[in-house]
Amino acid sequence: MAVKEPENQSKVYLLPSLMTAGNLLCGFLAILKILEGSILRDSELSGWIHTYKTSLDFILAAFVFDLLDGRVARLGGKESAFGREFDSLADLISFGVAPALLVFEIVLYQFPHRLGWIVAATYLVCGALRLARFNVYAARAEESKEVFTGFPIPAAAGLVSSITLFMLSLYETDREMKQGWGRYVLAGLLLLLSFMMFSKLRYPSFKGVGLRTQHSMPKFLLVLAATALTIVYYKWMLAVDFLAYFLFGFIRPLLSPHWRRALEEEEMEQKEAPSE
Repeated sequence: MAVKEPENQSKVYLLPSLMTAGNLLCGFLAILKILEGSILRDSELSGWIHTYKTSLDFILAAFVFDLLDGRVARLGGKESAFGREFDSLADLISFGVAPALLVFEIVLYQFPHRLGWIVAATYLVCGALRLARFNVYAARAEESKEVFTGFPIPAAAGLVSSITLFMLSLYETDREMKQGWGRYVLAGLLLLLSFMMFSKLRYPSFKGVGLRTQHSMPKFLLVLAATALTIVYYKWMLAVDFLAYFLFGFIRPLLSPHWRRALEEEEMEQKEAPSE
């Protein structure tokens, strides 16, 4: 006899699903803009760099929607297996297909002997495997919700997109991207992130951060300053933010538990506090 699935696991909750649909839509629009930019470039028409930048904006917007759908689901207590699977499918498009296609169309297509195809395909396949492994662990409750094992694919796409955005801003007045160090940086970054998604390094998920999360005044001012800088100087500050998160995985094991909680969140301290 088949085991009956819990009722709430198959339900479709409106607000979280709308956020996930926004994530998926942004990924689809990013792909359309990437193809449009490639057509403009191959036709030697102006504006192709701007079109690529628009595709990057859609990928980063998908990242925001991905942050929101989980927050909305947890705030309303509406997490379900359906939402987790829907989110992974959207992530594969927005953070797997779109970044791989973008980097391929900008620089990897110039690589000889189909090496560009191999690099882009490696990132895409590793991203899909990363999402599948995450879903298996989440279904079995084998992984803490406070941390990710391996670099999460939304952050990987954010790092690739933000660095690509910064590079495009350097070549803003050029007819074509210069065939210099930039293409090797992006190719190496895709391969590195492919490996890091399956590494044993742990990254904070920040899933416990919410309306009730308490922060000290210095930490609040630091977060406020970083947010303001990111908004004003997003062309390069986004790359700094994602790169800092990437490097934190290497530094985290060296930190004491006190500093780890201070830098990540106060979720553990809230759990230890007695309920009224």
